[in-house]
Amino acid sequence: MASTVTTSKDSAATSRPGYGRLLRTRGAWTFLLPGFAARQPFAMLTLSIVLLVQHTTGSYGAAGAVAAVTGVAMALFAPWSGRLADRHGQRAVLMPGVLVHTAAGLTLTALALQHAPLWALFAAAVPTGASVPQVGPMVRARWGVRLKGSPLMATAAAFESVTDEFTFVVGPLLATALCTTVDPAAGLVTEAALTLIGGQLFAAQKGTQPPVAATGDGHARVRTASALRVPGVRVLIVTFLGIGSVFGGMQVSLAAFTESIGRPGLNGVLYGVFAAGNMLAGIACGAIAWKVSPQRRLVLAHAALALAASALWTAHSALLLAALGLLVGMCIAPALITGYTLVESLVPAGARTEAFTWLTGAVALGQAAAVTVAGQLEDRLWDGAGFLVPTTGTLLAFATLLALRSRLAGGSRGRTVARGMGHREPVAVD
Repeated sequence: MASTVTTSKDSAATSRPGYGRLLRTRGAWTFLLPGFAARQPFAMLTLSIVLLVQHTTGSYGAAGAVAAVTGVAMALFAPWSGRLADRHGQRAVLMPGVLVHTAAGLTLTALALQHAPLWALFAAAVPTGASVPQVGPMVRARWGVRLKGSPLMATAAAFESVTDEFTFVVGPLLATALCTTVDPAAGLVTEAALTLIGGQLFAAQKGTQPPVAATGDGHARVRTASALRVPGVRVLIVTFLGIGSVFGGMQVSLAAFTESIGRPGLNGVLYGVFAAGNMLAGIACGAIAWKVSPQRRLVLAHAALALAASALWTAHSALLLAALGLLVGMCIAPALITGYTLVESLVPAGARTEAFTWLTGAVALGQAAAVTVAGQLEDRLWDGAGFLVPTTGTLLAFATLLALRSRLAGGSRGRTVARGMGHREPVAVD
C-alpha cells in the first residue's frame, strides 16, 4: 500500500500519485519544455535518413542499412554518454555533443546529396548515431533528483513514456512532410538544427541537473562504478532488448503486410493504432496507485507482452491486426514504465543517467536487429513472417526475466566499494 512521503525538498511528494501533482513539482517545467524540444529531433532521425538515402540511391535496402548503422552506433555509445554525464554533469556532455551531432548530420546529408559511395554514408552514420544527445535519460535523471523517495516516481516514469511516444508520433510526421513537400534533405537538416537549438536550451537549465558527486572538501570527484555492474540493470537490458524487438518487428512487418494486401496507405494507420495503445496504457499507469511491487509488475507486464506478441503472426486481416497491435501497444507501456521505475531502487544516484541510457540503447539495439531480421524473413518466407521476430524476442526476454527476477530486488545492490581520493562515499557494484 502506498504511504505518504514528505521531503523538505519538494511538496509534490505524496501518497496519491497523479499528473497534476507531478507537474506542480517545483522546477519541473524549467526542464520539461526544453527537454521536449531537445528530444523531438531524435524521433525524426531514422526516417529522415531513410527518405534522403532512398531518394539519392533509389534503394530502400541501402537506406535501411545506413539508418541501422546509425541506430547501432547510438545504442553502443549512449551508455558512455550517460556515464560521462553522471561523472561530469549533463551540461558538460550536452554542449559538445550537440555540436558534434549537428556537424555529423550535415555531413551525412551532404554526402548523400553528392551521391557518395555507400561506405562513405556508413562512415558518416557512425558519428551521427554515436553523438545523439541522450535527453530522455537526462530528463528522467532530473525527475529522480526532484522526487527522491516520493511515490510520484512511478507517475514520472509513466509521464516520460507518454512523452517519448508522443514525440515518435509527431517526429515521423514532421520528417515525412519536410522530405516530401520541401526537399528530401529537409528532414535531416531540420533534425540537425533542432538538435543544436533544443540541446543548448536544455543544457542551459543548470539549476535542475543532477549534482556531480564530490568529496567533502570539494577537491575531487568520486568515481562511481558503472551502472552495468549492477545485476538488476543487466536483467533490465535484456528485457528492454525484447521490447525493442517489438518496435522493429512491427515497423517492417506492418509495411510488408499492407503492401501484400494492396493497401500500403494503411501502414500509418495500423502503426498509429499500435502507438495509441502504448500512449493510453502509459497514461493509465501513471494515474494508478500501485499496491503490487514493481518487480512483480514487470514480470506480469512482460508476460502479457509476450503473449500478445505471439498472436501477431496469426493475423490475416487489417482489422484483426489493428486489434492485436492495440493490445501489444497497451502491454509495452507498463513494462517500459516499470523498468525505468526500478532504476531508482537499483542504481545509486550518481549512475542513474548511465543506467537510463543503457535501457534506451537496449531498445534501439533490439529495434535495429529486429528491423534487419524481420526484413529478411519477409523477403525469404511468407508475408507476415516478420511478426515472428517480436514473438521470439519477447519470449526470450521473458524467460531471462523470469529466471533472474530475484536480481531486481531493490535492497540487494551487492557489496559497496569506494573509489576516488579524499573522503569516499560507498557506491553499489556487483
